[in-house]
Amino acid sequence: MFSAEQSCWFVRKVICWRAAASIAWAVLLLPPTTAVFVILSGFSLLHPIQTISECLSLLGSGSAIFSLILLCGVVLMVGFLNLEYYTVIPTIPCSKIALLGQLLHPRQFVNSLAHCIMGIIVAWCCAVTIGGRYETLGYPCTQSDGSPQMCLNEYHLILLLAGAFVGFSHSLLGVIHNMNYVSFHTVQQYKYLRFKGSLPLVVKCSATQALYSIRNYIIVYLFLGYIPRAWICKTLNLHLNSSDNPLDTIAGLLDLSLFYHLWISATFLLCTWYITLLLFRIFVTEVYSFPVQSSFTDDIHQCLPKVLTDKHPMILKFLALQDLALLSQHSPSRRCEVFSLSQPGGHPHNWNAISKECLSLLADLTQRLIAYHDTIATNGRAKSLSTGSERKTSSETSVTSGTEDLMSPRPTLLMKTPASVFARSIVGGPSSPLTAPFTPDLNSPFASPGLRRLTAPVEQCSPWHGSVQSPHIMRRAPKLWSASTDSLANGSPPSSPASVPSPKQESSKPSLLAQFLQNRKEQVKNFLAKRVLIMYLFNKLPEASSQALFADSQAHIWALEGLSYLVQASFSEDQFGVVQTALPNILSCMLVLQEAVDRHFKLPHASSKPVRSTSSMGDSTYKTLRFALRATLKTAIYRITTTFGDHLNAVQMSAEHRKRLQQFLEYKE
Repeated sequence: MFSAEQSCWFVRKVICWRAAASIAWAVLLLPPTTAVFVILSGFSLLHPIQTISECLSLLGSGSAIFSLILLCGVVLMVGFLNLEYYTVIPTIPCSKIALLGQLLHPRQFVNSLAHCIMGIIVAWCCAVTIGGRYETLGYPCTQSDGSPQMCLNEYHLILLLAGAFVGFSHSLLGVIHNMNYVSFHTVQQYKYLRFKGSLPLVVKCSATQALYSIRNYIIVYLFLGYIPRAWICKTLNLHLNSSDNPLDTIAGLLDLSLFYHLWISATFLLCTWYITLLLFRIFVTEVYSFPVQSSFTDDIHQCLPKVLTDKHPMILKFLALQDLALLSQHSPSRRCEVFSLSQPGGHPHNWNAISKECLSLLADLTQRLIAYHDTIATNGRAKSLSTGSERKTSSETSVTSGTEDLMSPRPTLLMKTPASVFARSIVGGPSSPLTAPFTPDLNSPFASPGLRRLTAPVEQCSPWHGSVQSPHIMRRAPKLWSASTDSLANGSPPSSPASVPSPKQESSKPSLLAQFLQNRKEQVKNFLAKRVLIMYLFNKLPEASSQALFADSQAHIWALEGLSYLVQASFSEDQFGVVQTALPNILSCMLVLQEAVDRHFKLPHASSKPVRSTSSMGDSTYKTLRFALRATLKTAIYRITTTFGDHLNAVQMSAEHRKRLQQFLEYKE
């Protein structure tokens, strides 16, 4: 175990500097963006030369420089929020109530409040830059008796409130569209080329979102605009000029000039924020090369085999897996370090650590797929026994997996939720049940015995090992997962589970108070189940559940690519044969995972590809990760079978696995 200071070395030395570089570039791009806004906000087709000269003189004024300083502060704040809220595993709400819970979370409230304040600051800078009737909040006017007074400039007020509304809308849309999700590009490009290619999308999304936001804002201001106007007048002791038409009327809002300035200001606000977000994504996801081994003990925690086993931060693990996939394809010298033996001792520590972690990731995904499929198959409930008194049954099986030999030193694992597969288990973990449709809170009144059964500890790549199961559920198990490796290899049929009574035949009867509370809980559940609104909020979304299951599959894709390319390269580069000893375990784990993935794609909504949205800056690549994983898994197995060919017939594996592998050898899969 390393200290906390060592575990966060990557954040201090890499991530923070990359975030600072992205913010610096966003600040450098702020003056040309502001110049474009000034030109567009005051451009006149009848006097173009005069407009350009006025804009240039305005950019050199003191108010413009002060506004630019404020905008730099806003960009710094946006960059800090990007660094604070970013994630490499998207949070996918699997029901309407889950999405509502995310929107009402206190952390999201702070984020929305910060965006509202920043929106007001940017809107004030836009008002000062545009000038004219938008420049100040109050202006001197005269009463009917001729005495001077200060009156409210509603044009300035409506622009400030528009900035707050657009900032609040942007914060909510960020949760809905997962804008804090940072994805990794498959094709590696230079940062400049990525920014240049994404800039038209930034402008398009900014203009489109600003148009819809201003439309909604005008509707809200039409009905509720008098509330902030009266509050501002009372707080700042301002008066309303009777000669001016109020803007919270249809006649007042039917002003094309006002609508244009609101829209161009909102577009400028969103464009600066989206440019900062785009630069942050580009810099943070840049490839980082980890050393495979080091001669100094102080730097061992920075080497690839050790980094792969780190749980936090997640960006470190993802970049390490990305580096593993790249070195396995394009770096023969670094592959030799992976295949090398330790001195003294002659042990392949690098290969053992890398392969063990990759197989662990694949085994975790297999367990989640099995648990999800069983939850769907049993509709969240296990069939109850028709007896008057409750009796506990246990079934003993001798099920083993092809990867059990490799994983034998590891302790028993628990099923992981997709949002925290590397860090937290479903039992006692801090993850919310709203983000895990197939692992709900066991203490919830909606939890069923069938779901509590799924939380039993299981061995990696072995779905039923060491767990107490109902005989009804055991009949659903596929032969590939439930058959014993030894019995199948010998040609004998797998042993069937036998239900035997436990030593404790009858559990203690609950008290009258517990029975009363249980009955009342069931009555409340039945009452709520008949309400349409409640069912609409709590019903699971099948498509979202499948997406949440594969939310972190980018890590599994890189693990598959890294393992398959290393195995392929070992055919000619592995001088000591360190990879061939683990080849049966790798093939078995991949075949079991492929069976689980194929089984999942037979479920409804799992094979339907969602339409990718091009009108939002939210990255929607996570919606198609399950298709990429299926293609990568099949390609990885074909890569190994094509390289080794008939040599794989000498690899020891079960009859089921050999039959499945033969389909790949004959190119029938």
